[in-house]
Amino acid sequence: MRSLPGYVFSAPALILLFVFLLLPALMALYYSFTNYYLLLPDQTKFIGTENYVRLLEDKLFLRSLGNTFLFVGLVVPLQAITALMLALLVNQKLRGIRWFRAAFIAPVMTSMVVVSILWTFIYNPTNGLANAVLDIVGLGPFEYLTSPTQAMPSIVLMSVWQGAGYQMMIFLAGLQDIPEHLYEAASIDGASTWQKFLHITLPGLRNVIVFVALITLIAATKLFIQPFVMTQGGPLDATKTLVYMVYEEGFKFRDVGYSSAIAIVFFVIVLVISIVQRKLVKETQES
Repeated sequence: MRSLPGYVFSAPALILLFVFLLLPALMALYYSFTNYYLLLPDQTKFIGTENYVRLLEDKLFLRSLGNTFLFVGLVVPLQAITALMLALLVNQKLRGIRWFRAAFIAPVMTSMVVVSILWTFIYNPTNGLANAVLDIVGLGPFEYLTSPTQAMPSIVLMSVWQGAGYQMMIFLAGLQDIPEHLYEAASIDGASTWQKFLHITLPGLRNVIVFVALITLIAATKLFIQPFVMTQGGPLDATKTLVYMVYEEGFKFRDVGYSSAIAIVFFVIVLVISIVQRKLVKETQES
């Protein structure tokens, strides 16, 4: 009886968790073994692992998987390095530095849809701001979102600009947690700025760096809004990702069974990343 109030107060959250998270996941797992077509639900049949076999033979799925990993491989190190540089900048005790912090964090507070639309205009190859600026220094013009080779790097650049402010605040908290007397002792010993950064700042941010890299990695695997708004997965499927393919197969082509199979594969990938994350964080904390 003493635990009854706890169950009562947690019941609404548990119900929402079941209805909007656990139940859809279980339904997706079930549908992944069927030929469920959204417009013909009465003709749904159990087909076993046919959807998963189809995935292995689907060149578009393999292309989307490769695009997802390409985005992750580019955006994670670039965003982490950019965020660290910004954190080092705004950690300086200068007048008006709070305005710089606000400016760097502002893109994070802006809707990704709005940011994507804005950068679509910036990337316009005819009259966009990007080519106008590059033309001043004699570079370009570039095709950006209309080029199969430039579209994904263009989305990566925009994503780094939009998201680096969030990681910057995490790095800033880590920088301010490093004892000041370590830098003072290093200055007395004649250490240079680079030596302080290499032997004090980086070791002091070890746990923070692991955390930032891993949360950025997990977030990057869920890339969807940018290609959906800016390129619709093109050109030539160069920006189509796993999440975009889940949406396209399920809501555009109405093939819910196949879409569910893709979603389950994506879930497994994220699960593996999460397990590796926990292991790395645990090893970092114990070392």
